[in-house]
Amino acid sequence: MAGKTRIFSDRATTPWHLWVIGFLTLIWNAVGAFDYLATQLELEAYMAAFTPEQLDYFYAFPSWLVAFWALAVWSALAGSLALLFRSRVAVPLFLISLISMIVTSIHNFVFTNGAEVMGQGGVIFSIVIAVVAVLLVLYSRAMAARHVLT
Repeated sequence: MAGKTRIFSDRATTPWHLWVIGFLTLIWNAVGAFDYLATQLELEAYMAAFTPEQLDYFYAFPSWLVAFWALAVWSALAGSLALLFRSRVAVPLFLISLISMIVTSIHNFVFTNGAEVMGQGGVIFSIVIAVVAVLLVLYSRAMAARHVLT
């Protein structure tokens, strides 16, 4: 094609699974953000599902722990949005979320009686959250390496 210049993109074609994972994790992380907000705002209808001991436990969180919890949920939500926008900033956002979640989990399950207060279901759910967080870091890194995220 003489006389015509063609511009090539380094961005790879978006695989179908990125949209599925992006939308599912957007919903998943939005639920986490709602949980954070409902707890911090002490929404009566939401907090009614917890025992008095659990409420006392949540409301006694130190400020630094609440900050890490906020960082975990909001960076995860932003990471899901970045994934959908095919931005490589999803990688550090998911990594920040994972690290923040690890900090809160160590506090809750090593330095306090969080496992006792939350029960087996709370511990299992925390493990599920951690597994999802690790998988999101790995997935976003893989998509960035394949130049799907730019």
